[in-house]
Amino acid sequence: MSRPVFRFAPSPNGQLHLGHALSALLNRDLAREADGRFLVRIEDIDPGRSLPSFEAQILDDLAWLGLDWEKPVRRQSEHLGTHEKALDELNRRGLLFPCFCSRGAVKAALPKGAAVDPDGAPIYPGTCRELSAGDRARHIRNGDPYVLRLNMQKALAEIGRPLTWTEIGPDGKAKEIEADPTAWGDVVLARRDVRTSYHLAVVIDDDAQNVSHVVRGKDLYHATSVHRVLQTLLDLRAPVYRHHRLILDKAGKKLSKSEGAESLRTLRSNGKAPADIRKLIGI
Repeated sequence: MSRPVFRFAPSPNGQLHLGHALSALLNRDLAREADGRFLVRIEDIDPGRSLPSFEAQILDDLAWLGLDWEKPVRRQSEHLGTHEKALDELNRRGLLFPCFCSRGAVKAALPKGAAVDPDGAPIYPGTCRELSAGDRARHIRNGDPYVLRLNMQKALAEIGRPLTWTEIGPDGKAKEIEADPTAWGDVVLARRDVRTSYHLAVVIDDDAQNVSHVVRGKDLYHATSVHRVLQTLLDLRAPVYRHHRLILDKAGKKLSKSEGAESLRTLRSNGKAPADIRKLIGI
């Protein structure tokens, strides 16, 4: 049997914080316990926010924590052609459609109290799903911005069976979880200018790197339903999943770069050692 493969996959759009440290250390520790491989992948598909300086800081912080990983590091931006090929395959099968609605337009089109997805965003009401080929061509010809959405009902009809994933709990026991992709509606898989998305890129790269165990925060638990749809449609391998607890701030919210969570670099500059980080995150 091949060795288990674990990965830590940060985005270089800010500095690492304690939540990242928990995920990175847990992946490396589990890889060691299983005599497995530990990879680092840089998820830099957002050209507007991904910076080489942040990538350098991320790798430096990981090394400071005492982690080592297989080289070279895979960067998603170097494999966009692979992502686009998969996107084109889904489009060829009629599973995608261009949506010309802005986020504001989607929100405005919904009645008060409309259903939201697991992330709390309004579920797309399908405004552009049934546009005629002529109307779509006219919007594109006019240069109107758009995203490509997965027609979820059509995708599930093509799959034709319920989907599940294997979840490893904190006690180490595995159980089968029933996926609920309809809770997400017609998810965005690409933009006009960036022909991939987190959902699409992550399943393709996990398969390309033979990742067998995806260990990540429980904030991505429900996203696994979307990932199982894409894995099935694209004939990709399904890893085992483990969604770990989150590190919360004093207000009970998960740590976030966008909310200015204290970075590992700040903690380092304040005299914290790697052993202190482990104590702070409870591992």
